[in-house]
Amino acid sequence: MKIQAINGFKDILPDSVGRWQHIEQRARDIFERFGMREIRMPILEKTELFVRSIGVATDVVEKEMYTFADKEITMRPEATASIMRAFIEHGLHVLQPVQRLYTIGPMFRHERPQKGRLRQFHQLDAEIIGAVEPRVDAELIAMGQLLLDELGLQTSLEINSLGCPTCRPPFKEKLVAFLEQSLDGLCEDCKRRTHTNPLRVLDCKKPTCRALVQAAPSMLEALCPECAHHFQEVQEALQNLQIPFQINRFMVRGLDYYTRTTFEFLTADLGAQAAVGAGGRYDGLIEQLGGPPLSGIGFAMGMERMALLMEQRVGNQLPGPTMDIFLASLGKDTLAPCSLLAHLLRKQGVKAAMDYSGRSLKAQLKQAGRVNARFTLIVGDEEWTRQEGILRNMATQQQQPFALSGPPEDQCRQLAQLLQATTP
Repeated sequence: MKIQAINGFKDILPDSVGRWQHIEQRARDIFERFGMREIRMPILEKTELFVRSIGVATDVVEKEMYTFADKEITMRPEATASIMRAFIEHGLHVLQPVQRLYTIGPMFRHERPQKGRLRQFHQLDAEIIGAVEPRVDAELIAMGQLLLDELGLQTSLEINSLGCPTCRPPFKEKLVAFLEQSLDGLCEDCKRRTHTNPLRVLDCKKPTCRALVQAAPSMLEALCPECAHHFQEVQEALQNLQIPFQINRFMVRGLDYYTRTTFEFLTADLGAQAAVGAGGRYDGLIEQLGGPPLSGIGFAMGMERMALLMEQRVGNQLPGPTMDIFLASLGKDTLAPCSLLAHLLRKQGVKAAMDYSGRSLKAQLKQAGRVNARFTLIVGDEEWTRQEGILRNMATQQQQPFALSGPPEDQCRQLAQLLQATTP
């Protein structure tokens, strides 16, 4: 019986890994341009962390978390709560009042697997902690937009404000009163959410619910003066940075900790899974988790969806892995010196490949082509007797002799210099 991957958990095969590495490398480069530093947290956390931060009435906590109930620990469903826990536990605010942190890694949610949505998924997560200014919101959004632009991905930006603990409770009362008049037309999830998490009804994707809430009251009309001013300044800052956006008054996000600014980067190319990245402000979360009363804002981007978009829009334009040289050993006496030379080259930082099976020259040249070797050094018994190999340029097919006399270290140094001189 063959053992296969668990449903919703997917292997990332070598032919796809290059695309993932490209996303990660570009993200690290851009994040660090904005002064962000990487943080890495454990995959397992105490369940209470997510219940207190994400919210007990959210879909994530109610039915999506992978929890070891007897141990009261959970595989992280998102990164923000874990970063906040680490921030508080290690007193990072004492070292620097404003912290800019990012992390890259797997998250886990028990959802119905779909295109671009798996049960083990990967996110890029960026957080700015300790800054209250609306221009910080715009800067973080601009950083996310820059990453998508440099990856060649076309998305649209939507923003909204969810208010604060002052203006949101009265709005919730108005919203519940409106929803109670339309309960019969709501889906079962939204009927339940009406009294547990009414804002989530506004974000339901089912057509009947979306039609019913078109006439619902808007949070934007209920913002207190401070929240309204903050949201206006965020819009002006985005305009100043030349970041186009639209206001979506129904955007609420699925986690309870959001306040004020929320945003999503959307695509029309992945079907129902339209959000490539999303985030928002969470000014009360750190204090709620036992830390100091500091503000924060962050976003997460789904790497599976980004990789799918790159495959659709960019295709396979990314270069595959390239070896600098392939050593073709064609005789029993050449295997040991060739393997030593390959090892010495690798120590010099050269990408070197070799076949140890003693196959024919034709077979080894095919293997050199498969690994995209720029050069092949051919060494047979006859060449070894003359202490001279044949160096073949795999692109031009031109060949030249290469001396194999003297200490192996000298051979390695000369060959490394030659390869470096011909690096494209």
